[in-house]
Amino acid sequence: MAEPHNTPVSGPTPRPSSPVDAPAQSGAPDRQPLAAPGEPRVVLHLGDPIRFNPDTHAALTSRFRVVRPSTPERQRPQFKQALAEGKWGDFEGIFRPFWTSGGEMGAWDADLINLLPPRVKVFASAGAGFDWVDTKHLGDRGIVYCNGGDAPADGVADFAECHEKAPGQSSNLRGQALGIVGMGKIGQRIAMRCHHGFGMKVHYFDVERKDARIEQESASTFHDSLQGLLGAVDCAVLCSPASTGAGALINASTLAQFRPGARFVNIARGALVDEDDLVAALDDGRISSVALDVHANEPHPHEGLKQLAARGRAMLTCHNAGGTVQAHAGFEELSMRNVMNVLSGGQPLSAVNLGHLKTGRKQSGAAKGLGEVKR
Repeated sequence: MAEPHNTPVSGPTPRPSSPVDAPAQSGAPDRQPLAAPGEPRVVLHLGDPIRFNPDTHAALTSRFRVVRPSTPERQRPQFKQALAEGKWGDFEGIFRPFWTSGGEMGAWDADLINLLPPRVKVFASAGAGFDWVDTKHLGDRGIVYCNGGDAPADGVADFAECHEKAPGQSSNLRGQALGIVGMGKIGQRIAMRCHHGFGMKVHYFDVERKDARIEQESASTFHDSLQGLLGAVDCAVLCSPASTGAGALINASTLAQFRPGARFVNIARGALVDEDDLVAALDDGRISSVALDVHANEPHPHEGLKQLAARGRAMLTCHNAGGTVQAHAGFEELSMRNVMNVLSGGQPLSAVNLGHLKTGRKQSGAAKGLGEVKR
């Protein structure tokens, strides 16, 4: 999904409410001795101060000592040195409430993860994508990684709908076939909007077929292969997550499977598309038009796509599909609640790596016996 790349974050909303409901705590309490008697348990806060959910932040700080490194301290060399020296103590959780800050240290690879204190159990971040963090290696260390869940789903679905319509204005949408690659929360919202709002026929491909209720609500048809989906639709929307080191899902081979004159929308990750191959498919007419919110070399769009945009064949935006006020507030709320839940022995709300979680080391109740959380 698309996280905002350069969208300004507005100030606090005038209301204390949040788009993320406060969940009930679940699971057995954490009885593992995590800190010496009298010592507060520590949580690391990466990025800008809390803006939208002061009540949740007050609940967090009443139970944990929250340490927020400065911007210079978050630069990779300084950040690594501070971790190696134990500058912030034996902290147990990390949260990054905003996508627009807190990532100054760069990729969370093994080089960085191996410097974390042994007591760290949870890393909760804004954003739905997690190609910048090695979630498997976190799991190997017994650390639950939680993404931004469906906090930005409505905003991204709205954005995708505009992208889907814009390059296809010469055709009526009613009766056309829409293909969704990745039927997660965002894909489901797009399906509902486009079927019920525009009368489109919805098709989807996913590694897992969704249950009958989801298919019925969006009148969607499942395809068990990407190639089969692409050959059946007039417009394909890429919504699937990218993992670390993933190759291009849309390339010369898959572009050849599109219907002649089909349209393509990408709100997922630029790395999932071979942009040279995409430009070639546009030049030879296999693809009639594209709308892209994400790019392989952000913040620089492909030169060929820029030329096509000047001719009305491409709509290019700057990775800000999830940049709504509600999405930012939801990211912030969910990151704090994930940390509180896990460190209290409850279940994470939006974990993505439980399948990789090692059980050989001592863990809190949150990390034991949980199945993969569906997204």
